[in-house]
Amino acid sequence: MEPENTYPDANRSLIRGIEILRCFRQGTNLLGNSEIAERTGLAPSTISRLTQTLVMTGFLEHDRRSSAYRLAPTVLGLGHAFKTGSPELRVAEPLMRKTSEKLKLNVGLAVADRTEMIYLESIRYRKNIALRTVASGQRVPIEQTSLGHAWIANLEPHARARLLSDLKLQNAKNWHKTEKEINAAIRSIANKGYCVASWLPQIGAISTIVHFADGQFAALNLSSPADTHLHSVIESYVPALFDLKNNIENEL
Repeated sequence: MEPENTYPDANRSLIRGIEILRCFRQGTNLLGNSEIAERTGLAPSTISRLTQTLVMTGFLEHDRRSSAYRLAPTVLGLGHAFKTGSPELRVAEPLMRKTSEKLKLNVGLAVADRTEMIYLESIRYRKNIALRTVASGQRVPIEQTSLGHAWIANLEPHARARLLSDLKLQNAKNWHKTEKEINAAIRSIANKGYCVASWLPQIGAISTIVHFADGQFAALNLSSPADTHLHSVIESYVPALFDLKNNIENEL
């Protein structure tokens, strides 16, 4: 949980309630008050009061048999409202789908949420059950993925330094290797406009940055399985990646 004094003028109860909702991730069905307290660092009495409030307001459901909580459908409604209300996604989704179908590749668009990347849109061309399914709203590590590396490379120096400091704390044991890969990606973005990473075995991804009209940005990637010469295979799609990036930015 981020220190509450980071936002001195914010409502503390609201911040704490949002932190409780953040505890629920993919693969997390039920969480009890003690588990939520451990994940947030908040006192059990505070957690009990806030989870009751979140149940009353329709954001959590209480499972009496397990004495635990799960997210309520209201949360799903917020995600749908975001997707249907985003002018960027209305423009990007059909262009991403066209590229995916033409090249037989997976196409993703993501932004950072703290030390993770969260997919805004994901077009999966291959339905191989051996490969994990990636959907809108899913999170992936920012420090290991091409999406995350592209995002880091596009940050202002002070924001990048702060993020790298947080990542170092989380990845202390492997930080030397991770930092080396991130720095290589930063140089690649600066020199070539894209970066390549292979987070999962035999899955390559290539990413760049899409700039939105309001000054915001997102990371855009193409990914595909390859048994051999992974980087050379995925780098052959650089022109297509830039074409998609330019088409999205021009439409916006």
